[in-house]
Amino acid sequence: MRPNLFRLSFAFITLFMLSSCKSEERQNAEKPNILFIMSDDHTSQAWGIYGGVLKDHVQNLNISRLADEGVVLNNAFCTNSICVPSRASILTGQFSNKNGVYTLSDALDPGKDNIAKLLNGNGYQTAIIGKWHLKKEPSGFDYYNILHDQGRYWDPILRTSENFHKPAEAWDVHKGFSTDVIAQLSIDWLNQRDLKKPFMLMTHFKATHEPFDFPERFNDLYKDIDIPEPESLFDFSPETTGRSFPGQKLENLAWRYEQASNDPEKWWCKYPGLPFYTKDMDSIEGRKATYQKFVKDFMRSGAAIDDNIGKLLDYLEDSGLAENTVVIYTADQGYFLGEHGFFDKRLIYDESLRMPFVVRYPKEVPAGKRIDDIILNIDFPALFADYAGVKKPESMQGQSFRENLKGNTPEDWRTTAYYRYWTNHAKRPGHFGIRNKRYKLALFYGHSLDMTGSSKENSEPAWEFYDLEKDPNENYNAYNDDAYTDIIKMMKIELKKQRQNYDDTDLKYPEMQEIFKTHWN
Repeated sequence: MRPNLFRLSFAFITLFMLSSCKSEERQNAEKPNILFIMSDDHTSQAWGIYGGVLKDHVQNLNISRLADEGVVLNNAFCTNSICVPSRASILTGQFSNKNGVYTLSDALDPGKDNIAKLLNGNGYQTAIIGKWHLKKEPSGFDYYNILHDQGRYWDPILRTSENFHKPAEAWDVHKGFSTDVIAQLSIDWLNQRDLKKPFMLMTHFKATHEPFDFPERFNDLYKDIDIPEPESLFDFSPETTGRSFPGQKLENLAWRYEQASNDPEKWWCKYPGLPFYTKDMDSIEGRKATYQKFVKDFMRSGAAIDDNIGKLLDYLEDSGLAENTVVIYTADQGYFLGEHGFFDKRLIYDESLRMPFVVRYPKEVPAGKRIDDIILNIDFPALFADYAGVKKPESMQGQSFRENLKGNTPEDWRTTAYYRYWTNHAKRPGHFGIRNKRYKLALFYGHSLDMTGSSKENSEPAWEFYDLEKDPNENYNAYNDDAYTDIIKMMKIELKKQRQNYDDTDLKYPEMQEIFKTHWN
C-alpha cells in the first residue's frame, strides 16, 4: 500500500505543480505587454494630429495610425520641461524634489524605486534601448542598450551591461542613423525575449533633439517650399507680450549654425545642411531664414521617427502581439518651433509644457478618441503598474489614468497641473506655476538656489498670468489686468495648495521664503 500511496502522492504533487505552472502562464499571458516609445523634444506642433501651422507638412502616417486606433491625450504635461528630469519622473513617478533629479546635470540614483524594478519583480521582462541620459547605470532592466550621454545621430555609440563599466573603446559602435539603429535593436530584442513572460520595452529615440539631423532618404523633403510661420515668430522682446524675461531666441540658434559653419570640427554637434549664415540679413530676413532651416530639419528628423514607429507596429502585427500590447508614443517634453521667436524648451508655456501622447491597446482602449483630462508624466508609471496588475508603491506621486482612457474619468481626478523648472538663468529664470483648463499662473522667482548648471546671477521675481481661452498662444501677460484680480487670487490659493500637496514648499531656502513675503500678495 505504501508504494502505491507514495506514487499517488507524487502524481498529485506533479499534477498540482503542472497546474500551477499553467495557471501562472495563463496569468502572464493575460497581462499586456507594454511598448513605450519616446522621442526627444518631438513637440506636439510637429505631430500633425494636434493641428497647428505644420499639420499639412509633417510626415505622420504611423503617428496618425496610432491615433486612429487609440486615444490621444490633449492635455498631457511634463512636470519639469528638460530631458533628464522628465525622464527621471517618468521612471519614478515623482516630482524632481522627490527623486532628486532637478537639472540636466543631475543623475538618477540606481537605488531609487522605478517602474522597471516594480514590473521586473512581478513577472515582466524589462528592457530599455536608446536614449537614457540619466548618467548612472540603469537599474531594474533585464537588458539595456543605451546611448552614451546625449548620443550622436550617426554611427551611435551604445553601452550594455557587458561594457558599461569598461573604457570607451570597449563600447559598441552601430553603423547607420540612430533612429533606424534603435528601432532595429528593439526588434532584435523582441525576437530573442523570453516568450513565457510579458514584456515592458522602452524604445527611446535621440531624435528630434538638436542638431535635428535626419537620414539621407529625407534630404529633399521640403526642398524649394516655404513652411508656414507661427503667428508669434516676430516676437522680438518681452515688451510685446508683457512676459518677464527674454527667452532663448532663434538668433541664438542662427549663431550656433554660424559657429558650426566656421569650424565644424570644434563645435559640439554636427548640424545638417551647413554652411548657413544670416549676417548679411536684417532682423526679419534672418529670423525667417533661421526658422525655415530649423523647422524643415526638425520635421525631417521627425519623419524618420514616424518611419520607425511603423516598423515597430508592423512587427507587432506580424508576430501576433498587437492585440495584447499597450503601445504608447510620446516625447519627453515639448519644444518651441519659432513660437514667441523661441527655440528649445524649459518654460511653462504650452509649446514646452505639453507632452504629445497617444496610446493604443485594442483589448481595452477605444479607437479614435481624445480626452481632455490633465495627465502628468508622473502618472505614466502608475498606468504601467495598473496594466501589469501591480499595486503602485507609496513613493509614486502620480495616479493611473487607465479608467480615463476608457472614458471613465474618476470624479476626483485632478483639474490642475503643477509645474516647476529648477535651473535658473536670466534668459529663462527658475519658476513654478499651475495650469488648469482655462488659466495659467506662474511665478518666475529667478533665483538659482543650489541647483547645478544654474547662473550665479539672480533676476527680479515676476508673476505671469494667461487666459488660455481668450489667448491660447499666451501672447498677453494679463497679471496686471484688473478683470482677473479675483481669479488670480484663487489661482494663488490653488498654487499654494499644490505646492503643499507635493511637498515642494522651499522651506530650506530662506531666500525663497523672503520672495514669498515680498511678492506673494
